[in-house]
Amino acid sequence: MNVHEYQAKELLKSYGVPVDRGFMVQSLEEIAGVLDQLPGPGYVVKAQIHSGGRGKGGGVKLAQGKDQALQQAKNILGMNLVTNQTGPGGRLVSRLLITEAVNIDQEYYLSLLIDRAVCKYVFVASTEGGMEIEKVAEEKPDSIIKIHVDPFSGFKNFHGLEMAGKLGFSGDQTKQLTGIMRGLYNLFIEKDASLVEINPLVKTKDGRLLAIDAKVNFDDNGLGRHPEIMELRDVDQEDPNEVQASKYDLSYIKLDGTIGCLVNGAGLAMATMDIVKLHGGSPANFLDVGGSATAEKVTEAFKIILSDPNVKGILVNIFGGIMKCDVIAEGIVSASRSLGVKVPIVARLDGTNVEQGRKILAGSGLKIIPAGSLNEAAKRIVAEAESYGHSN
Repeated sequence: MNVHEYQAKELLKSYGVPVDRGFMVQSLEEIAGVLDQLPGPGYVVKAQIHSGGRGKGGGVKLAQGKDQALQQAKNILGMNLVTNQTGPGGRLVSRLLITEAVNIDQEYYLSLLIDRAVCKYVFVASTEGGMEIEKVAEEKPDSIIKIHVDPFSGFKNFHGLEMAGKLGFSGDQTKQLTGIMRGLYNLFIEKDASLVEINPLVKTKDGRLLAIDAKVNFDDNGLGRHPEIMELRDVDQEDPNEVQASKYDLSYIKLDGTIGCLVNGAGLAMATMDIVKLHGGSPANFLDVGGSATAEKVTEAFKIILSDPNVKGILVNIFGGIMKCDVIAEGIVSASRSLGVKVPIVARLDGTNVEQGRKILAGSGLKIIPAGSLNEAAKRIVAEAESYGHSN
């Protein structure tokens, strides 16, 4: 789960990380009072959407005075902001963050995440702050600094000392950086985060370190322990189908292809998308129905897949362990009938109750194409989807 920048900064602040002063507003009427509470004369007006690249899209503007700040707010609030992460549809800006303008000496990047390859936490930093870290890694890989933290021993002061030395800090700035890193670590651990990022972390002209932009992502599996984090969720910033899928415990991510995929298990779903690509097709989604799907969940999954107008065919790939193939088959038949599915469906079932499942599909009277293997299923759905696309 993602949160807005202003929410991320409040979380950082609660863990002792210094941030620039600012206020979130949802209407132009609120802005005058907010500006009076900031020192001025410079202000920054920032669109609050769940996306990076807001500045390039026109969603972050510097204002020299109150009148200009109000005009920038008028221009941004209510706009449909398109960035390289939102896709062409963009996101509606319904919230702004108005902050003080900071007298910046230098910008840095600092984040904390999990390095699964070595089973440790890792701080990632760079002197190239304010840029997309992926671009920095590609263009200036030597500027990327990594410091691992053993989860059993946790964060120690020497981690901060090492990072400070590599970033060129000394004296009081080393102490400041160590405190910031400790705050990031405690937030990450205590709130079940999957990413905590400050970009940029700035050094001001008077020697202070401040987080003037922040991003925090949370592990969905840990949200049940943190109702206070769940309250920060903004479903208006999420894909409506992904929100609907979450209500039925379905894992759904929309992609830009034409072949809908309904699979049980994240690993099998990834393999399914890979083999569809291998045979010349393009997946329209990632959809994992999990290990305990019911006919109702399968029907809902079909609804979500078919809500995408680009879908020209559906590939069902189920390996029944806990999941029973006959239950899935009943769900496929029920969904096809109730929704009046017109696109071709290729179903590959294997595992628990597979023969019963195949009989249900064969006796349905519907055009549901069986496949004995994943390779066969992928080939067939690519061909069927292409044929359907040409005929419609």
